[in-house]
Parts: sequence; structure tokens; C-alpha cells
Amino acid sequence: MQHTDVLVIGAGIVGAACAHALTQAGLSVRVIDARLGGATAAGMGHLVVMDDNPAELALSQTSLDLWHAWAPHMDAGCAFTACGTLWLAANDAELQAAHNKRSTLQAHGIACEMLDATALARAEPALRPGLAGALKVQGDSVVYAPRAAQWLLDQAAAQGHLIFEQAEATHIDGHTVTLRDGSQRSAGAIVLASGIQAPQLCPGLPLRPKKGHLVITDRYPGTVRHQLVELGYITSAHHSDGTSVAFNVQPRPTGQLLIGSSREFDTTDPAVNNAVMARMLQRALDYLPGLADLNAIRTWTGFRAATPDSLPLIGAHPEHPHLWLAVGHEGLGATTAPATAQLLAAQITGGTPAIDPTPYAPARFAGLNTP
Repeated sequence: MQHTDVLVIGAGIVGAACAHALTQAGLSVRVIDARLGGATAAGMGHLVVMDDNPAELALSQTSLDLWHAWAPHMDAGCAFTACGTLWLAANDAELQAAHNKRSTLQAHGIACEMLDATALARAEPALRPGLAGALKVQGDSVVYAPRAAQWLLDQAAAQGHLIFEQAEATHIDGHTVTLRDGSQRSAGAIVLASGIQAPQLCPGLPLRPKKGHLVITDRYPGTVRHQLVELGYITSAHHSDGTSVAFNVQPRPTGQLLIGSSREFDTTDPAVNNAVMARMLQRALDYLPGLADLNAIRTWTGFRAATPDSLPLIGAHPEHPHLWLAVGHEGLGATTAPATAQLLAAQITGGTPAIDPTPYAPARFAGLNTP
């Protein structure tokens, strides 16, 4: 049986970041991924500081610092773009929410500034007139997450401590992982980072699928300069049932516009829901009327893995000493992968975590079952 210090299941952005951090810590790592596709391939790749609660802010802020440290070394395919985010306020109430958000971020040393209606129109002329203003967060960025994940694996492999296998894990038993072909791999620690597919290997994980839709346009360079998000996105992201949509548009380095977002619960049907897509696009047209004249060239769906408290599971499985979890990042997997990986690597190696691991500990949920 082939043995490494750590075996990581899942090579999306979170699994790749974990492999990268663990090899940097001097451990030998095997990564197993079935290449079935997941949130990394389907998502927007936004890197955005979120402040819904202190734990989310700590994880996203620490991650953004790491993304900016990596950025000068990443290849062009990663498409890292420090475009910043404009949180759009449609009325006075949302403008007050933007001011509150600014106060929170600035208290943590995060660069941001308010734009009044005139400054907002100057910054993004394609937006509809009449918006109240916006909060600009300068350090927010976007990345092409599938390529960034491969870049992290390449960096880990270059250190000589990483083995990658395209294979499907079917069972975890102690130190051992069984693959679809019946062969087995063993490691001192098993890291489960396979997103919404993780419960197949570890029944009982408190993960729930949130389906999302995306649209990408043809190339229209300069139409939008920043990532644009309505402040109502925060409310939409917090919904625990029903279907919701919110305006979110990204400019890609190609000149294309990536348009989101939507959330549907408790479905794993990958088909485009035309009714939800229509609602999402109408919401986008409300903010960017000129979208009606652009060509959309592709639509698709994906699934976020959400936990009941919207924080990821990072740390030891409470009932299995060899199993570690890095799942449940919902829509912030790309953003928070770097700090997730550092947090997990510190716990596995007995190091000192950069941030308090307690809010993300899987043990906060009772009833997690041993796989």
C-alpha cells in the first residue's frame, strides 16, 4: 500500500490550497480527485472580504492577504485581476448599510471608501442613473479558480512532495482510502476537501446544496471596470430556503462579463432553470440596462456546499482522529481557500494557527458520524 504523510481528497481550489500548504510545511502529500467537476469550475472566482460575522471577516481578510502575496507569481492563465468591488446602494437605507460596512472594514485595516452618486456614475457609467452611491473595497479581486487550483498543485509538486492521482475515492477507513478500482492508499492524515460530494464519503456532514446560475457574455472590454454587487446580495446569500437572486457582475480580463447570482435549495438537478435565469437577468438589467444589447454566449449552473451557520468546516472530525475536514465554504471557496489551508496545516502539524480555529471547528455541530 502506498503511504504519504497526508492524503487530500479533492483538487478544487480548497483541496489544492491544502496540498500547497501541507507541502510547504514539509509533508508528503497525495491528492486524489475524480475530475467530476465542482464549485471551483462553476463559480465566479471572486476574492472578496466579507464581514457578516467576525469569523467570516477573519478568514476572508487573511485569505485576501495571501492571494495578494501569491498574485505576482501566478501565471497569466490564473487571470488574477485586482478590480476591486463596488457594493451598490440603491436607496438611503442601503447607503447607510454601506457606511456601516465601511466602518467595520476600516476598523480592521481594510482599504475602502464611499462613493457618492456622482462619483459612482463616473466610476461605472453603464450603471442605471439614480443609485444612491457605493462602497468601494479596493483590494477585492477576481481569479480564474480552476487554473489557480492547478497553479497551487504545480507549486506543491515543484517542491517534490506531491503525488496527484485522477481517481475516485469510495471509502475512508482510518488511515486508508479505497479507490473505485479497489486499490487502497494510506496516509497519516486524510483531508476531505471534495465540496458537495464530501457526504458520500462522510455521511452526516451538515452540508446542503445551494444551486446557482451564471451567464457569460461575448467580449465587451471596458463596459464594466469593477466587480459590481448590490448590497441586497448579502440578504440573498443569507436565505435559508426558497429561491433568491441578486445582482453581481464581474469584468473578466478577456473583456467578457460574468453575470450572477442566484440561490436555490435542496436540488441537485444541474439543468438551467429558465424561470430563475430570467429573474436573475432581469435583476441584472435593472442595474445595467445596456446588458440587453450584449450577446450571452453560455449559461451554466453549479452547487455551493452550505453549512447551517454559513461557516466552513475546518479541522478534525470530532469522532475520527485521522480525518480532517475542509468543506462547506458555500460561495466563498475561492476567497477563503488560502486561510483555510493554513489553518488546517497548522492544526495537522501542531503549529500555531494564524487565526482562532474555534469558529470553524467541525465539532460545533453535534451528530457528525464516523465514516
